[in-house]
Amino acid sequence: MGVIRKIGHNEIVESTTPVHITWHDGKYKLCGYFRALNNYTNADRYTIPRIPNALDKLAKAKYITKMDCMKGFHQNGVKPNSMKLLRIICHLGIYEYTRIPFGIKNAPSHFQRMMDTIFGGWMVVYIDDIVIYSETWEDHAKYIDRVLSKCTPINLKLSLKKCNFVQKELLALGHKVSGLSLAIDQNKVAEVLQKPVPKNIKEMQSFLGFASYCRNHLKNFSHITSSLYKLCSKDVVFEITKERRDAYERINYELTNAPVLILPDFELPFKFK
Repeated sequence: MGVIRKIGHNEIVESTTPVHITWHDGKYKLCGYFRALNNYTNADRYTIPRIPNALDKLAKAKYITKMDCMKGFHQNGVKPNSMKLLRIICHLGIYEYTRIPFGIKNAPSHFQRMMDTIFGGWMVVYIDDIVIYSETWEDHAKYIDRVLSKCTPINLKLSLKKCNFVQKELLALGHKVSGLSLAIDQNKVAEVLQKPVPKNIKEMQSFLGFASYCRNHLKNFSHITSSLYKLCSKDVVFEITKERRDAYERINYELTNAPVLILPDFELPFKFK
């Protein structure tokens, strides 16, 4: 799978500088600094599922399988006339992407649409993650076979080391899930707690991003974090006051002691108070 290709030395072309991000496994991922391109790109408004809503579908499941698409966006090619917009420059020369790179504005929406088109609505699909669930072994085996049979003709590759087959409970989409309950992945919480108190807006935004991801498990989340969100405003001096430190430590405590949520049974009536 050729992801980038080198451009001839005689060509004078526009390009951007490469940047890297640290992935959750500690490895680096190369991206182009595509902010200017993204600013001129019309947003693709295709709906990406909310993770809590998607995982609610697993209620009553007795068998769960998780699959992960290998290198996600890189499995989608780029049209030849668009490659010139996806060029990066480094000490080795100028390169252009032949596959969709990370950092492109509409990449998640495009990939979600593709996956929904391929697999339909009979499983949980969140961008490059697939979660299969069923109440019987017979149905589960049938669903797994159906997914694999759809991947083969279009050469959609799965990462075997990230797949987890036929479990009662597993980690998926940042949560520990079963057919009965939903809990925060405490391994991810531990990674966050190992970091020092945020020293700038970027670090605070990263912390709040993770906390917001878990907000369904955190009581009074908006009230507790209001002072921290205000700290991320451009016209506010970044200063960790006692109030803000207390809010930061309270969220860390709530993350560590977050309750396990029971998945709803949509066949029963709901009462709102």
